[in-house]
Amino acid sequence: MIGDWLAVGALALAAFAFAVLVLKLPREGLTLFGAVLVFGIAGYAWQGSPGLASAPKARALAEGTQGEDMVEGRAALFDHGTPPPGYLITSDAFARQGRFGDAAALLQKGLKDNPRDQESWLALALALVGHADGFVTPAAVQAFARAEAIDPRHPGAAYFLGNAYAQSGEIVAARNVWKGLLDRSPPDAPWREGLAAKVAQLDDMIARAPMLQGQ
Repeated sequence: MIGDWLAVGALALAAFAFAVLVLKLPREGLTLFGAVLVFGIAGYAWQGSPGLASAPKARALAEGTQGEDMVEGRAALFDHGTPPPGYLITSDAFARQGRFGDAAALLQKGLKDNPRDQESWLALALALVGHADGFVTPAAVQAFARAEAIDPRHPGAAYFLGNAYAQSGEIVAARNVWKGLLDRSPPDAPWREGLAAKVAQLDDMIARAPMLQGQ
């Protein structure tokens, strides 16, 4: 376990040295870059469980809070004046346990009879991202698009798609999705201020990282 963490630390130091010696980032840029490294290591500690062997991956996910946070964050964006469909409730229980494949399979069945349920499409998109270990697959993009098409004014699909891109390291894609959401959001939208700050942070990161420019 200690060896695994030493390897992670060595990679972080190498990345920081690359930023200083090759990219020649200014001091303020190094501060931002260092923050990103810390965030990345924290995310690895949260999701990667470096001290465990590769086999019990599903159990490591189940013991964390990834599924719980995903379900609660999505549900908070919807008005549950009426109870959600039973398949969504059950799929959320699977997602909370880290069983994203089971959650996605159940949602796909439920959506065959309820294809206009926006929250279910968003839940499916997030389950597919979770099942792919945080990567945004074409199937997940399609599910995000189906959710957004039902109600383009709802911020959920674009926000969580941008968030998934950001967490998987696709910084330019995340910025473009969030900027599009910001541009079409009403002036009084409660999410505008926080979203504008996220876009500004990504713009600054892209401006200071030549390898991201032109993507």
